[in-house]
Amino acid sequence: MSWPTKNLKNKFMGQNNIVKIQKLAIRDVWKKEGDFTKWLEKNIDSLNDVLGFDINIISREEKVGPFKVDLYGEDKSGSKIIIENQFEETDHTHLGQILTYLTNLEANVCIWIAEDPVE
Repeated sequence: MSWPTKNLKNKFMGQNNIVKIQKLAIRDVWKKEGDFTKWLEKNIDSLNDVLGFDINIISREEKVGPFKVDLYGEDKSGSKIIIENQFEETDHTHLGQILTYLTNLEANVCIWIAEDPVE
């Protein structure tokens, strides 16, 4: 997964730092899903850039019944958004959790980030 960055050109301007873009397994970068969630919370602008959203994170690991949604936020219009990360293959358990989050948090949008979506 690659994340476009608006400031990438400015960051390397005047330097001869040319690197080859590589596709990596997500666990090669983040050992635990929680580490990725923390990174995404701090770098939500990267996801906003990719999706054309303007998400403001309200909380991480928001408790919803017996579960915890990875990230909970809202956009400028006040629409509530949940973000669920899943390192493995997608499954019905996570789908059920997402429906629980959407319903209980009265969210309008769900972003399900998964390494291996089942077709």
